[in-house]
Amino acid sequence: MRHGTYSIVARDGTSGELGVAVQSHWFSVGPLCAWARAGVGAVATQSVVEPAYGPNALDRLADGIPAPHALGELLAADPLAAVRQVAVIDNAGHLSAHTGADCIVHAGHVKAGDHSCQANMMARDTVPQAMSATFKQATGLLQDRLLAALEAAEAEGGDIRGRQSAAMLVVPGEGEPWRRTVDLRVEDSPDPLKELKRLLTLQRAYDLAGAGDELLAAGRTDEAGELYTRAAELAPDSDELLFWAGLARAQAGDLDAGVAAVKRAAEVNPDWLTLLARLSPEFAPAGELVRQQIT
Repeated sequence: MRHGTYSIVARDGTSGELGVAVQSHWFSVGPLCAWARAGVGAVATQSVVEPAYGPNALDRLADGIPAPHALGELLAADPLAAVRQVAVIDNAGHLSAHTGADCIVHAGHVKAGDHSCQANMMARDTVPQAMSATFKQATGLLQDRLLAALEAAEAEGGDIRGRQSAAMLVVPGEGEPWRRTVDLRVEDSPDPLKELKRLLTLQRAYDLAGAGDELLAAGRTDEAGELYTRAAELAPDSDELLFWAGLARAQAGDLDAGVAAVKRAAEVNPDWLTLLARLSPEFAPAGELVRQQIT
């Protein structure tokens, strides 16, 4: 299976987060190419892809073997190393990348401090350089910088066959191995990077709503209402977020705004009013008051 693919592995020097992002003209590239484990590292494996490079490299990193040695061991044992393209970054920021001599041109990689960009079967041989330059200049969260690198690859010509799927994994620099900050995949799309960007925005909105839940449970209603409102603004098409933002606003003391938000959510899906009637005072202290205002 020859996968024309471009990808990036990186470590954020401020947060310690590790990430991998990829786009390919192949169905569901994420489970094949993108691997990461909290507190351990990140791996991209592509070209004539061998997914086992992902977990096998991460296991070695978890045992304390630095990325260059971990990848070197795997390549030495692989009779098809000449058609593999793999990049590994560990939790200490050590990098290793390999582009086999028989990968389909244009193929190559660029390592630069805290990241490695690699690509094969590209329209131009400048794709990895464009990705790296953009990642260096980009600001914001690691996921935003990873996306910027993918967009730069596409702007440089990308995969000579076009595009189909994309994926991104971002994990904390420490903590339980299963923890993930971002875990998104676009399996099949005419514009996977546009869809990946939409999903990142949606995740940000739901992360805000989740933080609002925590604040609400702690009795910090004003702060919770602010986060719910920001979440609804980020995802204006989400009646789910609009409904909960309305209840939070009402509980924070802005009853009119809360009722208006719940009404708008119910216009999209009337079953929100059914749910509203079922909510206990413990779960939604302002729920009954909002219901009375609507009915």
